[in-house]
Amino acid sequence: MAQVLPFRAIRPHQKAAADVAALPYDVYSRAEAKEAVKGHPLSFLNIDRPETQFPDDHDMYGKDVYAKANEMLEEERAEGIFIQDEQPCYYVYELTMDGRAQSGLVALSSIDDYLNGVCKKHENTVAKKEADRIHHVDTTSAQTGPIFLAYRAQEAIDALIAKAKKQTPIYDFTADDGVIHRVWIIKEEADIKALKDAFAQVPCTYIADGHHRAASAVKVGLKRRKEHPDYTGNEEFNYFLSVLFPDNQLKILDYNRFVKDLNGLDQDTFMNKLSKIFTITPSDQSHPTHKGQVKMYLDHRWYALDVKDAIAKVRDNDPVDRLDVALLQDEVLTPILGIKDPRTDERIHFVGGIRGLGELVKDVDQLPGSVAFAMYPTQISELLAVADAKRLMPPKSTWFEPKLRSGLFIHAFER
Repeated sequence: MAQVLPFRAIRPHQKAAADVAALPYDVYSRAEAKEAVKGHPLSFLNIDRPETQFPDDHDMYGKDVYAKANEMLEEERAEGIFIQDEQPCYYVYELTMDGRAQSGLVALSSIDDYLNGVCKKHENTVAKKEADRIHHVDTTSAQTGPIFLAYRAQEAIDALIAKAKKQTPIYDFTADDGVIHRVWIIKEEADIKALKDAFAQVPCTYIADGHHRAASAVKVGLKRRKEHPDYTGNEEFNYFLSVLFPDNQLKILDYNRFVKDLNGLDQDTFMNKLSKIFTITPSDQSHPTHKGQVKMYLDHRWYALDVKDAIAKVRDNDPVDRLDVALLQDEVLTPILGIKDPRTDERIHFVGGIRGLGELVKDVDQLPGSVAFAMYPTQISELLAVADAKRLMPPKSTWFEPKLRSGLFIHAFER
């Protein structure tokens, strides 16, 4: 069963919360991050991406860069920008985007749950990206970006979170992108016990977003265990910062594909090969309407590609094969377009659904001979099924919105 514990969050003073809260560190390139912090000295992105404090040619992975993150965090704590609750608490974090709200519980999850498969994953991680966060977490002795976890909804937990939301929120602000953020604190001992007991009935949790943050937090925890061979398991470094959402509140957006060329094929040959897999019909610029349908933009035209029944039937026997992103990879990207490893092939890039289909049109129109594929979103039930089967999704299978803000909750642990 899942260990989900309260903690003493380091968090911004109420008046500073809106200025501190920042989008996750990994949604920005280096140049974008540096631009984003201009005129925003309290934005947590300054600490999450400390290379923004150095010249552009400075090694962004240098030890002095991570030391700067620690220095800024300590300075802001000393200045009273951040406070720390005196007793362990849970926190309810509600995000509302386009009128749709989702409420998660901010808490600590166990690194042992991650290691033992109670906290399930569905993606591989990249060593270089892990190393960056390992150095950041290890140098600051703090987890600054929460891992986005999901669990199968439980009525008892829903009721306790609904009760907490009847109080006055400690944070209530609208970010520049229009997303509304509200936070409530749960500090009554009876409510904390009830939530802890309710989560003790949850058999497993799932990493929805933040695989690199989770892997990094776990590896730093294991490092601290080696440094403290007499550890008991109760130390803070045995846990990582998380926000847990019930599966029935989550929405996954499409994650689309742009390919720079047709792998040496002329358009007629390419379309002929596609016709063996899909029924192809002209379409307008609109999202796929159902599973098994992909929209394609090629040579200033949109097409609907509907997978043929015989192929869909064969693929339906496996939780990974039945994913639309796997269908496209296995039947089109690899055998026809020659993209064997989408993680490393420079001919493909991925466009999050939040950018809209217009981004695909722009990309293709700017590069004659290219093609784009608009995907039907992966469903949360599919994500859970893949993780339950201890399998991995193709890269860039899910795009979650809204994004959890960094800086609202920090989990510090022993050096």
